[in-house]
Amino acid sequence: MSAISWRRGLIAVSPIIVFLTFYLAVSIIIGDFYKMPIAVALLVASAWAVAIMRGTPLSKRVEVFSRDAGSSNVMYMVWIFVLAGAFASLAKATGSVEATVNLALQWLPPEMLVPGLFLASCFISLSIGTSVGTVVALTPLAVQLATSESESVAFFVAVVIGGAFFGDNLSFISDTTIASTRTQGCRMNDKFKANLWIALPAAIASLALYAVIGHHVPDTGAIGDGNSWLILPYLTIIATALAGINVTVVLVLGIVVAFALGLTLGFDPITMFGFMGEGIDSVGNLVIITLLAAGMLGLIKEAGGIQYILQLLTSRISGIRGAQCAIALLVSIVNLCTANNTVAIITVGPLARDISSRYGIDPRKSASLLDSCSCIVQSIIPYGAQTLLATSLAGISPVAPWPYLYYPWMLAAVVALSIIFRFPRFRS
Repeated sequence: MSAISWRRGLIAVSPIIVFLTFYLAVSIIIGDFYKMPIAVALLVASAWAVAIMRGTPLSKRVEVFSRDAGSSNVMYMVWIFVLAGAFASLAKATGSVEATVNLALQWLPPEMLVPGLFLASCFISLSIGTSVGTVVALTPLAVQLATSESESVAFFVAVVIGGAFFGDNLSFISDTTIASTRTQGCRMNDKFKANLWIALPAAIASLALYAVIGHHVPDTGAIGDGNSWLILPYLTIIATALAGINVTVVLVLGIVVAFALGLTLGFDPITMFGFMGEGIDSVGNLVIITLLAAGMLGLIKEAGGIQYILQLLTSRISGIRGAQCAIALLVSIVNLCTANNTVAIITVGPLARDISSRYGIDPRKSASLLDSCSCIVQSIIPYGAQTLLATSLAGISPVAPWPYLYYPWMLAAVVALSIIFRFPRFRS
């Protein structure tokens, strides 16, 4: 494949620069990240991506945009968003969220609510291998906990997001684990052991910080009427997710259980359909953002933006530490441009394996770097599927949890230390 000139490369990746600059600049100028809609920033960047694709008929540009916006992966995410919105609204209206939070408040002391929520998020995501499923299961509970404890909703949502990516990073059944081990040619259990040296210290540091913060949470006592049957929809969600059932099936089962429970409580079917409709309407903006981001990123790839990034970062590698930095930066930047950590790993994987072979990096370490760094970026970008879903369910801005995402930054610090001090050490 021929090399891409710096001018063509910069033009190809410019839509992502336009999006970030437009969104951040306007938000900083007006001093409020809530007033600048992320969908508008993506619309401007998407229009720019279409405009700069010279030498191609307009119909072709629109076709590329539409093809990637309507890809099977994107449509799968849209299905999850729609089902999650319907379930969350139905569970809240029938009292399931309130009952589940009431149970937590009864059994956990106030100072343990925050670390307990983080541990629950870590455990569920590690068990089910999907950060999206964890966000669906715990975000409504986190919102209710924040409301009952008079704490920041964005903070509690950030706790869930951080824990969700801890498990996603380590789980044996996670897409990112499968992609990173297959592209680097190592076994899953070997990658798990290597990754544990990076993810576990970051999680322990985050948990300690949450324990300190948790001591300042006031004791407000239980809420609601304590009807234990109302927690059935969430027990269904968590149990079926832990059983490894597909997340769409999990959500459908949760909706069926919540609907049946609503009938026993005296709700008529039409009223509950109305609750579900409100939930689906609430994720409309989320669906638009997802389609715009996917279409824009498709144009970037078509224009050679991803190839230019790979070419740029592999041109000047020096030494084993430099090679590891190159792998980390490659997957991070590609993830920034694709908003999908699995796709980023698959894209960068073959090149990372070549770099590892050339500079003597153990495949277990390169797989760990690919997984960890892609999860870091995916968890902090405001247009990632997990953040969009969590903030949509919580009714807050996609950038609201950003100041409270302690785990991803802890993970980034440990990754940097692992490159500098070259740990973990491997035996052949």
